[in-house]
Amino acid sequence: MAASLNSSYLWDYVTVLKLTVNVRLGGLGTSSTDADTRKFAEWILEIGNGNVGESEDGVFDIEIPQDLLITDSVDPIGSMISNIYPEYLLNLANLHYYQQRAILAPTHEVVDIINDRMMHCMEGEERSYLSSDSKCASQRDTDFNSELYNTDFLNSIEVGGLPKHNLRLKVGVPVMLLRNVDQAGGLRNGTRLQVIELGERMIKAKILTGSNMRMITAISRMLIVPTDKRIPFKFQRRQYPLSVCFTMTINKSQGQSLEHVGLFLPTGL
Repeated sequence: MAASLNSSYLWDYVTVLKLTVNVRLGGLGTSSTDADTRKFAEWILEIGNGNVGESEDGVFDIEIPQDLLITDSVDPIGSMISNIYPEYLLNLANLHYYQQRAILAPTHEVVDIINDRMMHCMEGEERSYLSSDSKCASQRDTDFNSELYNTDFLNSIEVGGLPKHNLRLKVGVPVMLLRNVDQAGGLRNGTRLQVIELGERMIKAKILTGSNMRMITAISRMLIVPTDKRIPFKFQRRQYPLSVCFTMTINKSQGQSLEHVGLFLPTGL
């Protein structure tokens, strides 16, 4: 505690400011919808301040209001899809529709389940793009075990920020960039796009977000070295830096502005 900031002699000269207004939910009027939004914003703020729920050994149980819940126990994923993406197959040409919607999930496994289900319902041919994985040059003179960390093993690695070895796409599917490609051109890590053409050497897509919305761009493969510290060696994956994003992880949603959001939290996690 003695090393903490508020133990410093400078702390007496510090002014503590607390955020009390949710800017993204601001600009509210007097309609009933705005009143509901204001009530929701206040509830979120109270959760952040630790004023909602009772603490038990440092863990808070927070009761979610009934009007925010999807109570379907038979097919909760189907209900989530129909609530957040109603008639999504009829809105493939509507960029604003996909710009403002997303389902959030806690793990990549759950994200894949929902993305696969939604993409399976789309018409058109599915195309698979396989990555080329290899050890980095820095590992060549080390005790890197090529037999243990063979190509099949490298292909099986899935961590955050790394595109899949088998990237499966269809025309019309929304995707997210996993790397900075052209920041000046609006192609940053987290930018969402919609696939319009699946080529042999590049993927054409239309930007869904930001000042370059509707601009068409071509995405090519790039070398990506994962930085996840759980991987005890360096390897590189040559793949398109994209992931399907009907659904995304909660962590990946940071910085996104969305009007329709579904939070899928399976029990047992």
